[in-house]
Amino acid sequence: MAKINFEEVLAEKRKVVWQEVQKYLQRPTLAGNLAIPQKYKSVEAFHWQLMSEYPRRLGKYLRPALVLLTAEAMGVPEKKAIRTAAAMQTSEDWILIHDDFEDGSLMRRGKPALHHLYGPELAVNASDGLQVIMWKMLWDNCQVLGEEKAARIAEEFYQMLTRTVLGQTVEIKWTQENNRNLTDEDVFFIMDGKTVYYSIAGPMRLGAILAGASPQQLATIYEFARPLGRCFQIVDDLLDLTSDFQGLKKQQGNDIYEGKRTIMLLHLFRTARGNDKKRLVKIMAKTRENKTAAEVKLVIRLMEKYDSLDYGQKLAAGLAEQALAIFEKKLDFLKKAPARQQIQAGVDFILRRNY
Repeated sequence: MAKINFEEVLAEKRKVVWQEVQKYLQRPTLAGNLAIPQKYKSVEAFHWQLMSEYPRRLGKYLRPALVLLTAEAMGVPEKKAIRTAAAMQTSEDWILIHDDFEDGSLMRRGKPALHHLYGPELAVNASDGLQVIMWKMLWDNCQVLGEEKAARIAEEFYQMLTRTVLGQTVEIKWTQENNRNLTDEDVFFIMDGKTVYYSIAGPMRLGAILAGASPQQLATIYEFARPLGRCFQIVDDLLDLTSDFQGLKKQQGNDIYEGKRTIMLLHLFRTARGNDKKRLVKIMAKTRENKTAAEVKLVIRLMEKYDSLDYGQKLAAGLAEQALAIFEKKLDFLKKAPARQQIQAGVDFILRRNY
């Protein structure tokens, strides 16, 4: 059997999901008291242009692809899962606008972050607008799935997003406090909401719910997603330190500027000695604005010196192996080809990706 190119799978799923997303980025016709007078049409157009900015840049579409692939692996036709997948992607777009502002990010998908283009107030409002569209998609799911199953999908979104924003609170709080005494377990607690559930378990559980999965099957999906999601985040954090995401990212070491508590940074806090430790503590006590590019490069060099990058790479590889073992032993209910094989190929993609 020919090796599956998971990037090609993502491109195929992105095409079909984007078609659904686009339908909801069209200006609605508001009637009665909500009708927009002609003289305000231009500012209304600007509002929709602003909201469409991140969706139109497109992303990897990993999360909606996992919705579709899991549903397909359990025998659900793609057309039944498209709207749920579109809501999943739209959730990512509104969350990223918030994240970029909160993190002080410069770029998103190769272009300036929205708050740099239009200011934080308009960016946050655009994010709010996309969240409204996401909930509209979930409501419209009643037309596709019936009210009972659509309600189950909406409840999963609520659970998933509740855990995600909690993870963001914890991450921001510990970063603001410049907490240096965290363990890997503490970082995994953040990851388990922001990445494990949001990026892997949630999308896959949504696809499985569409197929009428049992509670045990949903729990097993989470068991698989936990090591894979942790691997995904560690790889993401490693790429922030070592890659320009194929030219899509302007600032290397953004997590260091931000002060984000990553597996590699905490390893460095634990292992650095003498003057290296003093310089590290001094740099990481500074705000984003007061850190220099030279200081950020120094922290990365220290990570190389003390094998913090190697520590992260080995940890990610071990987690990917755990995920594959669980997939092969326990996820036999994801049995329809080629979706099963494509999900399995996604594990290797998550570990070895370079953007």
